[in-house]
Amino acid sequence: MLRNGVFLTAAVLFGLATVVSVLTAVVPGFSLLVAVVLLLVPLAVVVLGVALVANGLQMLRAEGRSVGNLLSLAAGVAVFVLPAVAIALLVSGSGEGFTLWDGTKIAVAVLMVFVCGYFALSLVAFALYSVVYGRTRHGIVPDTIVVLGSGLVHGEVPPLLQSRLDRALGVYRAERSAGRRPLLVPSGGQGDDEPRPEGTAMAEYLVANGADPDDVVPETASRNTRENLRFSRDVQTAAGRDGQMVVVTNNYHVLRAATLARRLDLPAQVVGARTAAYYVPSAFLREFAAVIVEHRWLNVVACTPFVLFTGFLLWESFQQR
Repeated sequence: MLRNGVFLTAAVLFGLATVVSVLTAVVPGFSLLVAVVLLLVPLAVVVLGVALVANGLQMLRAEGRSVGNLLSLAAGVAVFVLPAVAIALLVSGSGEGFTLWDGTKIAVAVLMVFVCGYFALSLVAFALYSVVYGRTRHGIVPDTIVVLGSGLVHGEVPPLLQSRLDRALGVYRAERSAGRRPLLVPSGGQGDDEPRPEGTAMAEYLVANGADPDDVVPETASRNTRENLRFSRDVQTAAGRDGQMVVVTNNYHVLRAATLARRLDLPAQVVGARTAAYYVPSAFLREFAAVIVEHRWLNVVACTPFVLFTGFLLWESFQQR
């Protein structure tokens, strides 16, 4: 599924390059417009960095300090620091001709550019396909509606989790209006800092907001998204259901949840609930980081040519001593 994002991004970039090439050839002065746009790219990078830093500070004020909440701030700082370091490595010289140290600095700068470019394009592909998948309507008739859990606050459902439950209730009510009775499975175990399982609190919320208690069967043993999906399928099977699922999460989490569902061979469509705008950048970066870690060996292989090229540059520097 993630390959689709890569192919989609490649197609978009190729399409843009083709359109620009054609327009440059047939429209007088279009090349000047292209040059202006390219000159604005550094400004866009600065704006992006400032926006990420501002969002990171807002996250710290609103959500508290945690590794996850620091991601947008860290990304914003990296937007400024990494290019500055690469430029400094490229322009600084020893003043004694071209030395091995000069070659090493150039090689490191080139490696930074390649690796940062790789992950930047990966993030664009992930973001682009997340938007496309999130807006795709598959039109399945759900036998079971699974709601993925997230942390409780003092044992109660916080706004982030409430948005998932409300979206699930919307799907449930639409199915009931059509004469069907899907099973509702609120899925989430008990964290170390939680007084009760997430699934239990979620089930209470669903029933309190109109779901038939007979249609709600909580799953309370899972500790992560993969277990949410696996254990919810077990609940579905135990209830005598074997049809398709709708899995409800927040919009930033849709693509990774869908990828995991496909990997587990579940007949599921994943839909997203709205998330507070300030929360999305950091949460989305967290999802991207999780995907990178899950596919770490693929990313190592993809970055290996960059490392080999850096080694070649170092070898050339050594030969010129």
